[in-house]
Amino acid sequence: MHIAEVVCQVLRSQSVESKTASCQDVVLVRIRTDNGLEGIGEADSSPEVVKAVIDAPFSHNIACGLRELLLGENPLETERLWWKMYRGSMYFGRTSVTISAMAAVDMALWDLKGKHFGEPIHRLLGGKHHDSIRAYASILFGRDGSETAEIGRRWIDAGYTAVKFGWEPMGQCEKLDSELVRGAREGVGDHTLLIDAGCVWDTRTALRRAQSFSDYGIEWLEEPLREDNIDGYAWLRDRSPVPIASGEGECGREAFRPLLERRALDVYQVDLSRNGFTDAAYIKNRVEEIGARPCNHCYTSPITVAASLHWLSTCRDAFLFEDCVEDVPMRHELAVEKFQAVDGWIEVPDRPGLGLTLNEEFVAAHLVAESK
Repeated sequence: MHIAEVVCQVLRSQSVESKTASCQDVVLVRIRTDNGLEGIGEADSSPEVVKAVIDAPFSHNIACGLRELLLGENPLETERLWWKMYRGSMYFGRTSVTISAMAAVDMALWDLKGKHFGEPIHRLLGGKHHDSIRAYASILFGRDGSETAEIGRRWIDAGYTAVKFGWEPMGQCEKLDSELVRGAREGVGDHTLLIDAGCVWDTRTALRRAQSFSDYGIEWLEEPLREDNIDGYAWLRDRSPVPIASGEGECGREAFRPLLERRALDVYQVDLSRNGFTDAAYIKNRVEEIGARPCNHCYTSPITVAASLHWLSTCRDAFLFEDCVEDVPMRHELAVEKFQAVDGWIEVPDRPGLGLTLNEEFVAAHLVAESK
């Protein structure tokens, strides 16, 4: 068996809003073998940029498009192919969008491997510790505290026992920041509240916000600083009265390495659509070694939801699952199966590979570009 085709498809919603939500388009990677098997994966990045990394022709030995590196290879050799892609694309960048593109390929290879052996990916990764995981509804803030409270009530009424609010308009001023968190607490009542700042403050301001927000009993404060401010995160984590979470923007083990070595976070958020299974498994082991807590990041399509469930279920200390509740077609209609929490818990799939079937009619209706 060998890789015969690497297909990269770009899908986009008919209406794309100006907001921080990566479930409005999808870059879909489909790897097909000579015996008819297909594996699927996606990356959370600009779809056209990922597509360029995959489609690029040979330039020289360490600047080659991923497709040319993969054609003719045995798709079951996921570890070797990860390193072949890494070596062959070194001059594209080693902790950024190139790794995201590799993650989509890696996800598709593991999906294909699971289908080949008739096993779910979590079993190929060593086995799951959880059949289901408590989920939190992940949603953006409202325009103000009142609207945020209404959003919180909606998702508690829907059965969730944890809600996370994130990004804009947080960071404009202290008064609005406090109003948003106060409204969020009012909306979720005594249930678990998580706050995602969206990389908006300097280090000392972040500490003041952490101290202020601790009065509302938040479970964690996510991404208060720029993602590359490693020293700032280490300084903040040592002083914050609430746990500090980050990692969603990191691509691959080398991006996570300084955060892990500095013990800079309480919660390490790993996005499978930016890391793939091969590097996510490595990162999981390091997080467990240092006694921190793992969580997924997922704000894209059901492909990444399924991948995240397989990976997070193999983490001994998994305690929450990010469940995007944006009401957009890419999140809810791309797959035949529904991957969403019921009564606040989300089930880990047990079908071969990712356990996901694409809705091909939906794919055709939203296809912007395709390459082979």
